[in-house]
Amino acid sequence: MRKGARNLITDVPGLLVGNAEDIRLKSGVTAVLCDPPATAAVQVLGGAPGTRETDLLAPHNTVQAVDAIVLSGGSAFGLDAASGVQAALREMGRGFAVGPHRVPIVPAAILFDLANGGDKDWGRYAPYRDLGYQAARAVSADFGTGSTGAGTGALTATFKGGLGSASTVLSNGITVGALVAVNAIGSATVGDTRHFWAAPFEMDDEFGGLGQPTPWPQDAAAPRFKFRERQASATNTTIAVIATDALLTKAEAKRLAIAAHDGFSRALWPSHTPLDGDLVFALSTGTSGKAPLLQDFIDLSAAAAATMARAIARGVYDARDAGDDLMPAWSSRS
Repeated sequence: MRKGARNLITDVPGLLVGNAEDIRLKSGVTAVLCDPPATAAVQVLGGAPGTRETDLLAPHNTVQAVDAIVLSGGSAFGLDAASGVQAALREMGRGFAVGPHRVPIVPAAILFDLANGGDKDWGRYAPYRDLGYQAARAVSADFGTGSTGAGTGALTATFKGGLGSASTVLSNGITVGALVAVNAIGSATVGDTRHFWAAPFEMDDEFGGLGQPTPWPQDAAAPRFKFRERQASATNTTIAVIATDALLTKAEAKRLAIAAHDGFSRALWPSHTPLDGDLVFALSTGTSGKAPLLQDFIDLSAAAAATMARAIARGVYDARDAGDDLMPAWSSRS
């Protein structure tokens, strides 16, 4: 296995990603556009999710493919971002055909970044619809990570969170890519160190090359919780997309989303708590034309988990100080 050329989810052909953010707000939106529409599924394992259009992704439901996926800050207000992406897609003539009409299919998930120090006094209407439109209009194969898009105001228990991405090319030529906004109640690093839990999966020093801590901290297994002393609730959530160019059914895409959650468990301690809305969307573009056999699917699932773990670590690693942050950026600590 090796990294893709960009080490981004856009190494999967058929996908483009755009970001939009408001620095004063300390929040933003990330849009993944699928051209052509991609087979999609979702798996929610956190106890506090915020979503739009996830029911239609069930394998037994009619719509087989989506036009875009949206990850947004803003808690429930951020669900408006999907309307902005939908507006942009409608202008492009994209969407599910219903008679003479086209309805862009845009599932979305949000994270809670309202209490991160940004100015949320936005007046009557939240800005997320406009940010979603901007993100959809800014899509490219190359895009920023760290403190951008949906990761702009993200925090973890020990460092700033952020937007992360990674990709893997399997020996059979199939590509898998991950995109994640890391805003976990737990920590991506071991104890009080700068070493990432995801270190065993790192490729080519992509998040610092520190490896595992030696000696291993005696309190490494003790969970770190974001703002524990403030008893803050619903201030979390890691939301992600796992994608592949393999040819998958909706049911197989669902299995891929389930497998990718193992990457959360490998990269965040703890994860999937009652105060996280942890969620993974899965996309299959099918552009490789390869439908994996059972053994191939096991390899693909393992790669999905490892790639997701790497993307989570990269989201924290790439975050940058903004001067008035509640948590330090990983890069600011030596």
